Amino acid sequence: MEETKEQIGHMPRIGEMAPAFEAVTTHGMLKLEDFKGSWLILFSHPADFTPVCTTEFMAFAKIYPELQKRGVELLGLSVDSVSSHIAWARNVEEKTGVKIPFPIIADLNKEVSLAFGMIHPGQSKTETVRCVFIIDPNQKIRTILYYPLSTGRNMDEILRLIDALQTTDKHGVATPANWRPGDKVVVPPPNTQEMAEERLKQGYECIDWYLCKKKL
Repeated sequence: MEETKEQIGHMPRIGEMAPAFEAVTTHGMLKLEDFKGSWLILFSHPADFTPVCTTEFMAFAKIYPELQKRGVELLGLSVDSVSSHIAWARNVEEKTGVKIPFPIIADLNKEVSLAFGMIHPGQSKTETVRCVFIIDPNQKIRTILYYPLSTGRNMDEILRLIDALQTTDKHGVATPANWRPGDKVVVPPPNTQEMAEERLKQGYECIDWYLCKKKL
């Protein structure tokens, strides 16, 4: 039983501070603190030179300029070595013309994977599943996504999440289902009966007192 716990590591939760780490990457030694003051997407993939991971890395490289516009850094991770990461990134560029512009952690001792709960023994005892951690400029975890080994991630959703989180932080609102930038946002629900009555007179688009939307 102990061994499984060891393999899984602590599962970090939304709202917790991201576990600190220092790791070898394809861009030299990096630590979590290097990203303070900027948004960070830390994502893991099962292994280099595998088909689904290759499509994902090309897709992450494609949205990288959009992420940069939003002040977001990207950091990949797998349990392969730095030389394997470099060879794979070079191979992807040679075969597809896509350059991988962001660093990839070589987590050979699984320190970072275990700290972030990226190894799920039911899927694989050695490889990390496809995790996405969105970490804010204060280094707090704001979003966690887990995908199985067989399913590649949706980059549109990752960009949408960044836009939604940044809109929430800037305007103190929430975002409804399927929200896209430019859509109406949800006003925080009232806490008292008086506020609920007041709410309906404020010119918002209200379905009822507890669900009101407004344009930003």
